[in-house]
Parts: sequence; structure tokens; C-alpha cells
Amino acid sequence: MDPKSLFSLSDHLEALSKDGDPLEVLQRAVDFEYFRAWLVEGLGYGDGSKGGRPPFDAVMMFKALILQAQHNLSDARMEFMIRDRLSWLRFLGLALGDRTPDENTIRHFRNRLTETGTLKRVMKAFDCNGPIEAA
Repeated sequence: MDPKSLFSLSDHLEALSKDGDPLEVLQRAVDFEYFRAWLVEGLGYGDGSKGGRPPFDAVMMFKALILQAQHNLSDARMEFMIRDRLSWLRFLGLALGDRTPDENTIRHFRNRLTETGTLKRVMKAFDCNGPIEAA
């Protein structure tokens, strides 16, 4: 990889920040870790002793659902947008080249939270933060 491209990526992300990336504002305004215990409980993941691929971080996936709802995207389109948008990758805590959730993973995550009533609970708590305005 050309070293210039690494600086270019950093410069590009810095320019997004200077322009007032609304996702950075959201990240500062909402303590997403607040939702972790509810999400983990609602998902009912095992301890990993049976093996298999580790699940994506629950908070990262919740943030993906927030983006999906804000932009009214299908699961397939959400999969693409996560890979396509640098600001979304940064908001989700992912880097270029990281494994990203596919449409089935997004659907399964949302459905599992819906089945346990967790999605309604966390979305209600998220909405109680009120509208987020750019500083």
C-alpha cells in the first residue's frame, strides 16, 4: 500500500470532522455503552464454549440499527453502506479491511432483539435522549 494513501485516509477523516460529521456529534451526545447490558441480555449469547465465529459487538450492531432506521435502508443496502461510508465505519468503530456485518447478520440481530422485546426497550431509551443538534 502506498504510504501516501494512509495519510490521505487520515486527512479525509479529519476533513469530515472539521466539516461537522453529525455521527461524531451523535457519538459525543449518546453514551452507547449504557445499552450494552440490555443488548447482551436480550441477545442471550452463550459463553462461546461451543465454538463458532464470535458475534459482532452488540453496541456496534445497535449503532448500525440506528443508522439503518435513520436512513430507512434495507438490510442488503445497509450491508453495502457500512462498507462504503468512511464516516459510518468510524462511527461503528470499524477500520478499512475489518469484517463487517452482512445483511443476514443485521437481520438476525434485529430479529433476536425484537423477539426478546429488547429492541423496543433500547430504542425507547435511545429516543428519550431527545433530538440531537449539531454543536
